[in-house]
Amino acid sequence: MDGRSELFRGVVHPWHHDHFGHMNVRHYAPFFDDATYHFWTLMGLPYSEMLRDHGVHTVAAQATTSFLKELVAGDLIVIDGAVTRLGTKSVTFQLRMHHADTGALHATYDSVEVFFSPETRGSAAIPQAVRSKLAAQLVAED
Repeated sequence: MDGRSELFRGVVHPWHHDHFGHMNVRHYAPFFDDATYHFWTLMGLPYSEMLRDHGVHTVAAQATTSFLKELVAGDLIVIDGAVTRLGTKSVTFQLRMHHADTGALHATYDSVEVFFSPETRGSAAIPQAVRSKLAAQLVAED
């Protein structure tokens, strides 16, 4: 998977459908959001421990979803992801949703997360221990 990590597997259910008979756009966000939480843990940075261990957490600053091919009930999905940009106070993830059976790309999700200090109520530099783990996941953007 070209340096990307598998983050999530799921299934499209009939209740994900809209009146056009395919998965409605509002249901992509929860799949991608769940995958992002798993990504932190896979990198050895459980989000539940970020504040306690590093004094920061992240906040979503921007999320862009590209819808490439429709999904219907019964389709199995797999989401992979990677770090595509590492700034001084932010990180960009790119996640891709593929059909588990065919490998077809159905959607992409680019998310910018800013590191945040609850003490100062503002953005914060990425702690070096966190930066090292994020850098290990860095790949070229698609």
